[in-house]
Amino acid sequence: MAIVTRMSSTPRFLQGVYAFTGTGLTKPAPIDPSLSFVVPSGMTAQPLYFRGGNSSGELISVTLMRDGQPMRVFPMGARSSVNVPLRVVEDVDPDSTLELVLAAPEGTSGEVVIDFGMVVF
Repeated sequence: MAIVTRMSSTPRFLQGVYAFTGTGLTKPAPIDPSLSFVVPSGMTAQPLYFRGGNSSGELISVTLMRDGQPMRVFPMGARSSVNVPLRVVEDVDPDSTLELVLAAPEGTSGEVVIDFGMVVF
């Protein structure tokens, strides 16, 4: 008889609608302090999906940063959206900081819709 061990997990979401003004496609900037998450000590996080929308007339990108280093880039076309299931299981270690930052052509303004989901266990 096989022993089944259940692991308790908690979903976490970084989400909202945020105004932005671009500083250049090569100069990502923080979007909002609420789009940062520190993995609790003794726990692990796994990103599950990213959904986003861009109201501006220009290409923008949102980058998922892990401890200040790019982890994933999500480009969004002008007045478009993106839905990326993150099927590759990638553990994010305890005490790591995840943050979403945005890059847009200099002077571009608009709103970005962010919905990033992860599970913490």
